[in-house]
Amino acid sequence: MSVVTNTTTIGAIEAPSRRNTELALLAFAVVIPVFAYLNVGLAIDGKVPAGMAGYGLGLALLATVAHLVVRKWAPYADPLLLPLATLLNGLGLVLIWRLDQSPRLIALAKRQYGAFSESAPNQMMYSAIGVAMFVGVLLVLKDHRVLQRYTYISMVAALVLLLLPLVPGLGTDSFGAKIWIRIGGFSIQPGEFAKLVLAVFFSGYLMVKRDALALASRRFMGLYLPRGRDLGPIITIWAVSLLILVFENDLGTSLLFFGMFVIMLYVATERTSWIVMGLLMAVAGAVVVGSTASHVQSRVAAWLDPFECLKTAPPNSNMAYACDQMTQVLMSFGSGGILGTGLGQGNSDLIQFAANSDFIFATVGEELGLTGVMVFLLLYGLIIERGIRTSLAARDPFGKLLAMGLSGAFALQIFVVAGGVMGLIPLTGMTMPFLAYGGSSVIANWALIGILIRISDTARRPAPAPAPSPDAEMTQVVRP
Repeated sequence: MSVVTNTTTIGAIEAPSRRNTELALLAFAVVIPVFAYLNVGLAIDGKVPAGMAGYGLGLALLATVAHLVVRKWAPYADPLLLPLATLLNGLGLVLIWRLDQSPRLIALAKRQYGAFSESAPNQMMYSAIGVAMFVGVLLVLKDHRVLQRYTYISMVAALVLLLLPLVPGLGTDSFGAKIWIRIGGFSIQPGEFAKLVLAVFFSGYLMVKRDALALASRRFMGLYLPRGRDLGPIITIWAVSLLILVFENDLGTSLLFFGMFVIMLYVATERTSWIVMGLLMAVAGAVVVGSTASHVQSRVAAWLDPFECLKTAPPNSNMAYACDQMTQVLMSFGSGGILGTGLGQGNSDLIQFAANSDFIFATVGEELGLTGVMVFLLLYGLIIERGIRTSLAARDPFGKLLAMGLSGAFALQIFVVAGGVMGLIPLTGMTMPFLAYGGSSVIANWALIGILIRISDTARRPAPAPAPSPDAEMTQVVRP
């Protein structure tokens, strides 16, 4: 009788990378905007637009570069995030180009500035820079946990970014809101980048302080209220949000800033009391600022009754402009109906200011109707859902909080912009991610997608195989 000893090792189950799935979805994400571009050209002048081939090749090139980088440096990342961002970016370029063809907006630009330049080529350039930022995030950020080292540096950087528009000679005032800085011939909105840096700070801070914020509390009227010294962070954030709103008249960034912190605080502590306190403080701040800041009062008046406000507002005032914009936006949505007028066949270009940026969602509502609005909201909802799924799958608390914070900030921005344009809440100065014209927005949101992809790659990556163990040895008896 001989004895044969055979040692076997049970390795980790190899998870599918899903990169081929991502590639197939990217093909659809490129083809759909190209057909939309063709549709707009045929609707406007009845012929194939001359720039369609260049637009399609440019979008395909950007998508291919991003996919190859993900395939090489983040092979286990979520397969839906990149195609969804590409599709929204591509459709945004189509809508911006459609408004570039409007005779009304061309005549208005020539009358005000003496010349007209198309916005779509600039937006394509910003999209390329955004994809380059996306690639840079994946190449430089090998492990998202490295960001935890820069928790307090992130806080300082975020405050600097938020306060830059107040610097004399650097910040610019646009219709009452000081949210831009001008460097050379370029305008930058620092708040778009501040939300990323703030998410890093909140994640690092709450990971360390969550036990004190969750466990040390007093019960009052069924709610667990935190101790006085633990209220410091939320009081500070609330105060900074009010200062931004008062000095910069930036309602959107204030809501985003404060709301993101409350969401992450609730996720870290699982205490409903933080949500209740956050809502109460938000209402209190809104009442105080709404009764003192004229810019906010104009937005509130345009939200409550824009048609009556337009009759009573002083001519050429901020309130008159705000009410006029809101009436045109509501009429755009109303004329769209269920299926819309068709791409290139609407009149949303009557919104003479920021039609391709702050109010681009009105073009969606008129030319694609309620159906198109729901499709875009579904696409945004899918990005948020994949971000939350990434948060749940992350293996470290910092990654969980960071993914949830970025997803929450993205969701809040969609709610604030879409809700303001559709009349659910007062208008803000923020732009629809990937859809609206603006370099700061598209670059910052591509960086956001890059961070989420890095976290999802780490979360979905299979664990390394365990070392061989004596218990894994199998002895087999072989009879002669």
